[in-house]
Amino acid sequence: MPFIKMEAGKFTKEQKETLIKGFTKLASETLGIAEDAFVVLLKENEMDNWGTGGEMLSKKLARQAQSK
Repeated sequence: MPFIKMEAGKFTKEQKETLIKGFTKLASETLGIAEDAFVVLLKENEMDNWGTGGEMLSKKLARQAQSK
């Protein structure tokens, strides 16, 4: 059973539906495997759990939003 996983920040319900449908369709077409064989996992993470450049992503994104 093919498994597709994406980790990112928070998703809306609509985004989740779109991602699951899109990942499944693309993988099925690309690999020639039936769509119902795929399992898709969307793992949501808090921005405090991510870091880049030695800084929590939540702080970096907040600073970028203020500068706009």
